[in-house]
Amino acid sequence: MTQTYAQIQKQIAQLQKTADALREKEVSGVVSRIREAIVHYGLTAQQLGFAGTNPQTRAPIGRTSEKRPRAAKYSDGNGNAWGGMGKRPQWLRDAFDAGRSLEEFRIGAVDAAAAQPSAKQKKRRPSTLLYRDEAGNSWTGRGPQPRWMKEAIARGKTLEDLRG
Repeated sequence: MTQTYAQIQKQIAQLQKTADALREKEVSGVVSRIREAIVHYGLTAQQLGFAGTNPQTRAPIGRTSEKRPRAAKYSDGNGNAWGGMGKRPQWLRDAFDAGRSLEEFRIGAVDAAAAQPSAKQKKRRPSTLLYRDEAGNSWTGRGPQPRWMKEAIARGKTLEDLRG
């Protein structure tokens, strides 16, 4: 026996009423258990994350709707600062118009001359120790020991034996 569209719609409505009633019953049971736990443990709205806000309009946990100020990356030393995001402030644009560069305002930047390593720092002095084996492998003594050296030492050689 086939059913008509109207009969199916009527069944859907009846099932929806039954589902709504069952849901309401379950929700009331859950709410009563939650209330018991709140009373038992003495929980506050603030501990539950509801202090002073409507739970439906509250931001999701872990996210905040308020923007935090960025740490300043650039400053002119006169109280003006900029975090490096968004539109550049007028004081910085005026400085650019006067021929200054952004790097001059970077907070924590060191003087360019002081940042350059000296010639002595740039040039690395040659190693005074050089180790060699019979197979022609060599090591300057800097950095980790190569495998051939570890194997030679394991066979009983000393550093003095390998000094070349």
